[in-house]
Amino acid sequence: MIYLVGIGAALGSVLRYLITTVIKKKSRTIWPTATLLINLSGSFLLGTLYGLATIKVAYLIIGVGILGGFTTFSTMNTEILGLFGNKKSIYAWWYASISYLLGIALSVLGVIIGVIMKSH
Repeated sequence: MIYLVGIGAALGSVLRYLITTVIKKKSRTIWPTATLLINLSGSFLLGTLYGLATIKVAYLIIGVGILGGFTTFSTMNTEILGLFGNKKSIYAWWYASISYLLGIALSVLGVIIGVIMKSH
C-alpha cells in the first residue's frame, strides 16, 4: 500500500510542477496564482473525496498520495514570507487570507457535494 501512496504523491507532484510551469509562463505577476489555484482545487477535491466516504485504499492513493503531492502548504507559506520580504505586505495578507479561508470553504463545499453524490 505504501508504494501506491508514494506513486500517487509522485504523480501529484509532477502535475503540480506542470501546472505551475504553464501558469508562470503565462502570468507575469507577483501574485502566486499557480499555488493558489492548486491549493484551492486540491482542498475542494479532497473535501469531495472525504464526503464520498470512499474506501480506505482509494482515499490513501488519491487523497493522501495524489492530492497530498499536488497541494503544497510549504510553498504557499514560503511565498507569503517572500511577499512580506519584498515589501508587498498587502499581497501577503490577501494571499494568506484567501488561501486559508477559501481553502476551508472549498473543503466544506467539497464534503457537502461528496455527501450529496454518495446519497444519489
